[in-house]
Amino acid sequence: MAREGRKSRAVTILDIAKSAGVSKSTVSLVLKRSPLVKEETRQRVAGAMDALGYVYNRGAASLRRARADIVGMVINDLSNPFFAELAIGIERALQNSGFVPFIANTAESVVRQAEVVRSMREHGAAGLILCPALDTDVAEISRLEARLPIVLAIRRIIGTRASLVVSDNLAGAARATEHLIELGHRDIAFVGGVGRMVVFQDRVAGFAGAMEKARLAVEPARTIESMPTKDGGFDAMKRLLSLDRRPTAVVCFNDVVAIGAMLAIARQGLTVGRDVAVVGFDDTAEARHVSPALTTVSVDAGSLGERAAQMLLRQINEGERRLESYVGEARLVVRESCGADFKRRIAS
Repeated sequence: MAREGRKSRAVTILDIAKSAGVSKSTVSLVLKRSPLVKEETRQRVAGAMDALGYVYNRGAASLRRARADIVGMVINDLSNPFFAELAIGIERALQNSGFVPFIANTAESVVRQAEVVRSMREHGAAGLILCPALDTDVAEISRLEARLPIVLAIRRIIGTRASLVVSDNLAGAARATEHLIELGHRDIAFVGGVGRMVVFQDRVAGFAGAMEKARLAVEPARTIESMPTKDGGFDAMKRLLSLDRRPTAVVCFNDVVAIGAMLAIARQGLTVGRDVAVVGFDDTAEARHVSPALTTVSVDAGSLGERAAQMLLRQINEGERRLESYVGEARLVVRESCGADFKRRIAS
């Protein structure tokens, strides 16, 4: 009943102007994306629009149906092959649905995310698949979920009630750690990811649980946070290698962090797999083609993308905001970087 009350009177440009403390003409300039408006003013007006639930109708009525066939794909980092593979899976599931994907990369910026989501709503997107940028606010997701169908992909936002597609981060990290322990490693580190990310918390919990089960110490100095990028992995691994007692193995937050860590190991004149074992997470195509090939946790990004799209289509077609969640299997794929083949050769 509350939603019906909110929709009883359409929000006007005058309402936005009063809320933002600007003139009606300034609001019009913001809506037209005029360069004459200062960024501070533009942000204030945009905030008022979000708070009031205003969506700008950009075209004539003849274009409305075309816009209603759009599905938004808001991806936090398309430079990471995992998210590119996820987007391909989403597109694959949408091919015969009658909906056209509208993709945007936020590059981990919540400001950029708010801009692209607003643009997609202005163009009449029927629903959104959102891979949230770092530091996405729970209130923002709640506002979106109240206004159109939405599915969160890969990253959970604690406190939201949106449908969700994720990988089994805890079990996957535990399997990676157990494998290294079975290979004889006792001094194992965790590299990459940012502590305020729920995905990081889940993967570290899986790592720590496996270590504790084996009665091995989890040392704070050997859990190194970094941005989940190659540069982040490279820098974090350099810090680990500078310790008086370097670890013999590392579990990495994802594959791109692992590849950066492998580069740092090689730069120090060490051999990946023999001197330091490395395990990644995601099993991107790149993991198979680096040298040595990366041992990693496979979560099938394409299938996760398909699941997310199928969930969203059900919400759109049924006209219901039913809550669904899917946790994808995480399985270990053993290749060369963990040193398993090297240890077998030594044993024989």
